[in-house]
Amino acid sequence: MQQIASLIRAVPDFPKPGVTFRDITPLLADAGGFARCIDALAEPWQGSRVQAVCGIESRGFIFGAAIAQKLHAGFVPLRKPNKLPPPVVSVDYQLEYGVDRLEARNDALRPGERVLLVDDVLATGGTVAAARELVLKLGAELVGASVVIELAALQGRERWVDEGTPLHALLRY
Repeated sequence: MQQIASLIRAVPDFPKPGVTFRDITPLLADAGGFARCIDALAEPWQGSRVQAVCGIESRGFIFGAAIAQKLHAGFVPLRKPNKLPPPVVSVDYQLEYGVDRLEARNDALRPGERVLLVDDVLATGGTVAAARELVLKLGAELVGASVVIELAALQGRERWVDEGTPLHALLRY
């Protein structure tokens, strides 16, 4: 994990004073580091019979599509509003400054399909909780979730309501 962590750049006071932004672009730019990251994200799910990986917009698409390939599964993007043609299924969720929404095509997942959620960062947990709700609303079975970075101080893991379903984070800050 240290090799992967060394490719995450800490940017102090971005996007505002007091915030340390974790920049994944150096990780994405390093072919070996990115490959190790995908291997580590996919490893806990080997043998779990994952049938679809749902990547959360937008950086979750990068990691999710690569993990889907590694697990021999399909990839389903979970999008922000008005990015998919209808009909869609949606879930609204609270942000610190308002409300947002995640959407998926109403036929994106089959009932009972085994699904893994993927995103780059777990912060306050609202997005991953909404993604979980969306997958269940579509009738799929949630196997778990993987994130590259968990910002532990923001306590997002507490919003992961299903303690029997694993939430895997590669790095914790």
